Amino acid sequence: MRLSEAEVRLALGRLSELALVRASADDSCQIRAVNPILGLEALIARQQADLAAQQQQVEASRAAVAELVAQYAHQHSPAAGVGMQYLDGIDSIREHIETFNSQVREEFLTFAPGGPQTPANMEASRPINRSLLERGVKMRTVYLDSIRRDPPTVVHAEWLESLGAQIRTTPSLPNRIIIYDREVALIAADTDNTAVGAVVVTSPGLIAILCALFDSVWESAEPLGSPARPDPGELTKQQVELIRQMALGRTDEAIANSLGVSTRTVRRASAGLLQHLDARSRFQAGVHAVQRGYLPPSPE
Repeated sequence: MRLSEAEVRLALGRLSELALVRASADDSCQIRAVNPILGLEALIARQQADLAAQQQQVEASRAAVAELVAQYAHQHSPAAGVGMQYLDGIDSIREHIETFNSQVREEFLTFAPGGPQTPANMEASRPINRSLLERGVKMRTVYLDSIRRDPPTVVHAEWLESLGAQIRTTPSLPNRIIIYDREVALIAADTDNTAVGAVVVTSPGLIAILCALFDSVWESAEPLGSPARPDPGELTKQQVELIRQMALGRTDEAIANSLGVSTRTVRRASAGLLQHLDARSRFQAGVHAVQRGYLPPSPE
């Protein structure tokens, strides 16, 4: 083939990564080709295992953040925790956000749950976002998948991308979080009512957890311009997340809030998924989803 030894080794290494070649059972020094169909199945199985492991890491990080906020939200004294400060009310939150936005130097990371954004919020955020991006601050934001069905929010997200921001979406988010330069974070104290209060986190250990959570969610989220389309008969990521929350016994209202959709949409989608999975209950739907490979099995 007129290839150098280095080129051949590089090619064989790549083929091995794709599970298209393997060592011969008769002679370990020999390499044999693998049926592409079998190789593809092995590659998909490996990727599914990686995704399941990543999902478990994300869930562990989410649980850590939820526990942090739950423990601290009821302690309104700034001295109650080291590296944390409670902000009471929307005015205090806005004041701190304005201060942080003027001080951020390099990176601005955001979880934006709640689904489609209100016109007032989008309009108010434009000057701030433009100022940050024109200063060269790297901005990455994760929205819920549900914004893809809201043209005004999509237009706003595309406007941010035109200025250099990076936007991705995911089926659900643990809370509203803003991270400044990986040094300071702002977490909503109440996921259902973000105006009640917020927790400012400066503890390096807690910031590391929050950054790891953001990075994990970011890696699994879909870029705004390239939504993942499932194969016929398969489920979207949002449908899989709906099944997961159904199996956990969450109410329709809680699921709707998590996914950024209406309760009516959740009920309609739940009925369709029960039929698709041939299940008579939400728990059974979760079991069937694990059996069909839509959800990773729960760790023992």
